[in-house]
Formats: sequence, C-alpha cells, structure tokens
Amino acid sequence: MSEETMNNTAVDHEYGADEIQILEGLEAVRKRPGMYIGTTASRGLHHLVYEIVDNSVDEALAGFCDTIEVVINEGNSVTVIDNGRGIPVGINHKAGIPGVEVVFTILHAGGKFGGGGYKVSGGLHGVGASVVNALSNWLEVEIYQDGKIYQQRYERGHVCYPLKEIGTCDADKTGTKVTFLPDDTIFTETTVFEFDVLKRRLREMAFLTKGLRIILRDERKEEITEDNENRQINELLARAEADQKEVKTEKPKVAEFYYEGGIKQFVAYLNKSKTPLYENILYFEGEKNNVYVEVAFQHNDSYNESVFSFVNNINTPEGGTHLQGFRNAVTKTFNDYARSAKLLKDSEPNLSGEDIREGLTAIISVKIEDPQFEGQTKQKLGNSEARSAVDSIVSEQLTYFLELNPVIAKSICEKSILAQRAREAARKARDLTRRKTALEGLSLPGKLADCSDKDPKNCEIYIVEGDSAGGSAKIARSRATQAILPLRGKILNVEKARLDKIYANAEIKAMITAFGTGIHEDFDITKLRYNKIILMTDADVDGAHISTLLLTFIYRFMPDLIKEGHVYLAKPPLYKLEKNKKIWYAYSYEELDRILQEVGRDQNNKIQRYKGLGEMDAEQLWETTMDPERRILLRVNYDQEMESELDLTFTTLMGDKVEPRREFIEENAKFVQNLDIT
Repeated sequence: MSEETMNNTAVDHEYGADEIQILEGLEAVRKRPGMYIGTTASRGLHHLVYEIVDNSVDEALAGFCDTIEVVINEGNSVTVIDNGRGIPVGINHKAGIPGVEVVFTILHAGGKFGGGGYKVSGGLHGVGASVVNALSNWLEVEIYQDGKIYQQRYERGHVCYPLKEIGTCDADKTGTKVTFLPDDTIFTETTVFEFDVLKRRLREMAFLTKGLRIILRDERKEEITEDNENRQINELLARAEADQKEVKTEKPKVAEFYYEGGIKQFVAYLNKSKTPLYENILYFEGEKNNVYVEVAFQHNDSYNESVFSFVNNINTPEGGTHLQGFRNAVTKTFNDYARSAKLLKDSEPNLSGEDIREGLTAIISVKIEDPQFEGQTKQKLGNSEARSAVDSIVSEQLTYFLELNPVIAKSICEKSILAQRAREAARKARDLTRRKTALEGLSLPGKLADCSDKDPKNCEIYIVEGDSAGGSAKIARSRATQAILPLRGKILNVEKARLDKIYANAEIKAMITAFGTGIHEDFDITKLRYNKIILMTDADVDGAHISTLLLTFIYRFMPDLIKEGHVYLAKPPLYKLEKNKKIWYAYSYEELDRILQEVGRDQNNKIQRYKGLGEMDAEQLWETTMDPERRILLRVNYDQEMESELDLTFTTLMGDKVEPRREFIEENAKFVQNLDIT
C-alpha cells in the first residue's frame, strides 16, 4: 500500500485488552473440527498455520507489522513470529482474564468485531486462534511489549498456567510468537506439514500485502529415503534390502517473499508461462464507500481467462460483488472504446465480457471493514458497496489509460473481436455436441460401451487410452454399472486452442456427449450421467501426458466435476510377481519390495513390469484395476485456497513456453518416486 493508503487503513483507536470483544464461549470445536476448518485431512492441517499467519497479516494491514516468520520445527510443530503490536496482555474486564487468554480460549473473540482493534481483517473472524488452540496437542504464545516477555501455554485448549512474565526484551521490540503442535488424535491422516504447500500459500499472502516480508524456514532434518526404481529387476533378487536404498539428509529449506509491487508482481508471476499481449501490467487503486480497491491485469496470447478475487486477503473462489464490479467495468469500458475508435462497426454487436477477458490474467483485491459472505466458507462476497466501488474505480482509471495508450487498447480490442468470431463459430459447433434425446436425433458416441443401469449414482465411466486396452476393458467390465469410452491417441491440448477448435475435436466431442453435462457456459452438473469419471491410462510417460491432457480439458471447461469429486485416476499395477503358481500384484516399487521380503528373493521369482494396459488380459485388468472391491482409485481434488497456483501449474505444463516447464520439472522431480508412471 502507499503511505497515504496505509494512513487511511491504520487504526487511530488504541488497541487495548478491552478491545477484545467476546461473542460466545469455546465449545464443540474438538468434537466437530470440520465445521471450523473444513477437513481434518492435510488441507485442514495446513489451514491451522494460515489462521495464525492471518492474524499477523491483519497487523500488517493495519500498518503495524512488516515481517512474519514461519518455522517448521523438528518434531513437526510450527512457530509463527511477527513484529506487530503484540496481542494485548492486560485484563479484559468483561472476561476477567488477560486479552491474550480470551483470544486463544474463547470462540468468536478478537479485535475484529467493531471493538476498534482492526478496520479490516481476514481469517475466520475471531475463530482462528482459538480453533488452532483447541485442535493442538499444545500451544505456547509469547508476547513482546513494553520491554517485557509474556508467556502462556495451553494443552488441547485448556490453560496450563496463568499468563506470566518470563523475561525482558528491548523496549522497542513488539510482536507475537505462537508455537503449536497439531493434535494427532484429531488429524489422524497426517500431522506432517509440507514445505511446498505452505510456500505456495505464503507467497500468495505476500503478493496481496505489498511491502510485507514473509519468511518460511524448515528446520526438520529427517532422513529422506529414495528408491532406486531404475535398477534392473534381477538386482532385486540378488541384493539385500539395504542395498536398494540411498539415504541422505535433507538440507534446511528457506523461502522468503517480499513484493513491493504487490498484485502487479502477482500478475507477472501468473503470466510467466504465457506470452503477454503487451508489456504493461495495468494497475488501478482507490477507495470509495470505505472500500479500498486494488486491481491488476494483463492480457496474454492464450485463450483462457485467469481471474482471481480476494477480500481482506482471503480468496473468494466463487467471486461475488467485487468481481461483478470488475467485469461490468471492463466490458463497458472496452466496448465504449471500440465504438469510439471505430474498431467495431455500427452494425456489429457489442463484445461480450467473455470475448474481452479471453487471455486475461487479473487480480481483484478489496479491503472492506465489514465483509458479508454468502455461506460460512467465504466463497462469495455479498457487499453491494464493493461492486459499485470496483466498477467506479476501474471504469474511470481504465478509460483514462486506454485514451493514453491507443496501441495497447487496439491490440486488446482486436484480440477480443477475434474471440467474438470464434465464439460464434463455436456456438454453431456446440449445438452438434449437446446430448439430445432420441427424438432429437443425436445418439451417444458409437464407440461408447454404455452401462445398462440408468441411475447416475450407480454408474461410472472409464476413459481408456487406446482401442486395445478399451477392448479388454469392455470384456472385463461390469456391464450394469461400468461404461467404457476408448480414446484414440492424444486429445487436443485445450490450453492452446479456442472454443471452436475444441468443439471440432472428435475425441473431446465424444466425452462431452457421453458425460451429458455440456461444457463452459452450457455446463449443467445435474445432467451428469456417471457418478465417477475414471481416467485409465498406461503407466508410462505417454500415459501421464494423456492423463494431463484430459485433466486440463476437464479443469478448463468442466471444473465442477473436479470440485464435486467426480473425477478419478485409475491406478493399474506396475508389477506382477509369480512364484509357485501364486500371483501377486504390486502398485509401487515399495509394495514389490515388501512382497519380496515376504515370499523370499530367489531365482524362482518371475517378475513382470507392466508398461501398458494392453499387456493385461481382461481378467487381469478386472482383478487389478476395475473391480470395485480391489482396485485403487485416486480422486482428483480441487484446492480452492490455491486456485492461482493450480491455474499456473496447468499453464506451465501445457503452455507454449519451454523454459518454465523445464524449471517446474526440475523443481518437482525430487517428489516423483517413479518418473515413468502417472
């Protein structure tokens, strides 16, 4: 933020213990953690960190903090340190306990409810700190104020001892340090924090709060085991288990984020795998109706829209009034310019918002004192004043920019006009791919082996790579509930194609028709014909590429199928082991190694490495990959908290630029155990 904006955002009211407002007591969090953090799986575990960091970011938004440090400690506890004002340590007279104890032990208590502590804030509105405390094995907080250090410890939400003074510090040192260890009786799936998951989220926070420095350190020194997948199978029979592994110590990892340019740099980061249409990143900011607005955007030569909206640094994946205001302003302003510059003839229709936003990467960020969200999960903003504020600020400043930059304005309008023409062509092609009734004349794809059960809840469709594997799958399947759609070769890379080309692709048309939902603006999930869409490809590089192409298509044009949990990856076995007329299947090198330990390593072992689905007959394919009682399916999840990173990943992997893709592979290859499998 500029200095003027920071002054407007900073709070004049003194932030004392009595500013902590109490709404209700802390109950039932441990019994129903999902109500507060969504899930107790990995995503919920990492959300604990975000909640504590959000409190520190609130101090930054208020103008009192410029550095936040997050440390993953040995033993998997996490420490968050900021140099803000420090949580109040004085007695809250309504509760009769120190303000810090109120924050960590009473639900819906914080300086964010009109008590004067903060003008704007993110997080769970006073729920965050107390929920993290309730879901932790233990939590310790230290506060630095007035040359003193204060400390209090909690175990599973209960106070271990009263707030106490434990030492002194420099008189000018202020801030809060929170360390917590998640409760493994709540987070039963995992309590291990992933450095890269935290890194992606903290990077986003830094982009959204310009001038804030966020440091992430991983101080764990666990031994990392790497399996030598590439060794010949016969070596497994001759060597001991210890010889099959290399052990090394992972070096401490550090990531630091600081963006003076804020969301302008965010747009540049998201566009790094794309070719910008023009050099400038447009940036507008202003304040109206007590709503502070920041908008940054840039067009690129792709055909996909990548627009992300935030309220008080919280992602709003379903948009809301602030996104509506942005879209209204962009559509109206560009149409007005195109008319005045004679780029659109009087006889031609207006450009649609979709036309103008083709290839657009944008960040819309608003700070608002009392955000009203639709639904408990903050998916969509409802404040009407946000719409008018964004609309007004963007319209005024964008109009001025286009007048001063006619070359950029013309390039955007020309791209939009081409998009308009392609959209009209796509509309004609789209009518041919919509699933119609028999009376309307369009039947399901001829190569689809449909199932006999017509209740979508009972049905699943396998998208199978190749006619050979498709033939085996058709023989192996349960005809009542399993449909098979074989694909020939690799489908169109939709990351590099306009909608008219997509509708013209035979393999994509077959999938659209089979699924029944339509795509893009015609998408209707209530018409989905199968509860599970299962992508079944070979366990090699080509298979991985085909899976990625399929996922890119679904992500770009049917994202709700992923969001609603309908998309899966089949996991065929990698190995078949025969010994004494008995057969074992292994789905990973580690599993094969365990089987060999059990049955013994000798020359009677016959090990087959499956390279493709076509190497299995129908019976083997059923036993290993299609039988609901024995198969392994990997559900494709959609993390809405990391939408921008997900979008960037697809662009990097499937876009035109080679160098970002090479960097991505080099950075992430160490996480892949088997480079030749999906």
